[in-house]
Amino acid sequence: MDAIIDGIINLLRPLGVTEPVFQFMLVNAILGLSIYLTLYTGMFSLANAGFMAIGAYFGVAATQFWGMPLWAGLIVGVLAAGLIAIPIGLPVLRLKDIYLAIATIGFGEVVSVVILNFDDMVAAILTAIEGERVRFRLIEGARGIKNIPRLTETEYLIFFLAAVGFFIVRLHRSRFGRSMAAIREDERAAANMGINVTYVKNVVFIISAMLAAAAGVFNGHLTRIITPDAYGFDKAVDILSYAVLGGTSTWIGPIVGGMVLTALPETLRAVNQYRGVFTGAVLLAVILYLPGGLVDPAGFRNTIRRIRSRLRRAADHVPTGVG
Repeated sequence: MDAIIDGIINLLRPLGVTEPVFQFMLVNAILGLSIYLTLYTGMFSLANAGFMAIGAYFGVAATQFWGMPLWAGLIVGVLAAGLIAIPIGLPVLRLKDIYLAIATIGFGEVVSVVILNFDDMVAAILTAIEGERVRFRLIEGARGIKNIPRLTETEYLIFFLAAVGFFIVRLHRSRFGRSMAAIREDERAAANMGINVTYVKNVVFIISAMLAAAAGVFNGHLTRIITPDAYGFDKAVDILSYAVLGGTSTWIGPIVGGMVLTALPETLRAVNQYRGVFTGAVLLAVILYLPGGLVDPAGFRNTIRRIRSRLRRAADHVPTGVG
């Protein structure tokens, strides 16, 4: 495995991608898959950044404060996000389209506020119980948790991403996966066909939350510091961008989108302060000319067909030489 990873890094190094960058590319690929599942089911949910924060804080607490290994912290973070997703999904998933997006953005903001004030809330509860002022400091509010052990390894991320990809392939071929596709096409028609729409949407929402939490656990043990502002609205938009860039016609799309958008700033390091402009230009070009994303064979064929048509029209309007 080490030889394979070294070979991949050697191939990517001319593009400015080092192993740490490659690790973040893999983390963001997992995040791309997390939002892919909800989009595939027709749910425009932007709650993934909030669940990523939940996974990061619970996972780091397990390893740093309770002395657990990374795999145990991963289980803790994933289960915490899954359990929290149950009561959140039941009322929120009754909404659709932009209303669902707004509600899930609100959930992410609530998570950030709770993390910021967690120590003070626990201190107030303990003070009320003890009858005297109690000072409580665990996650340090806006300053976050620091000196996190760097436990995430590249092979862990590759194995986890491969396992998730295999799971999604099997999911698409199952009856449940066909129910997901039916709900995306027409929720009312799916219900008339006997599909339990509420159950399917909530299960997908929980799985998506657990994947985002897993990415949070891995990310926290890469950056070695986690703060609430790292999981705000900007992060939610980034996660959505992975799916938009890569496309959602296949599960490979969000993986490609997450990896490309993570590597692009490093590849464009030579243009320094204009990296954001170039990244935005790439996203705009994909939206305009490849609306199905980078991984969309039909989109490529349509684009090539349009280009050829324009070239033929341009050739037809070229005036012939006068004899």
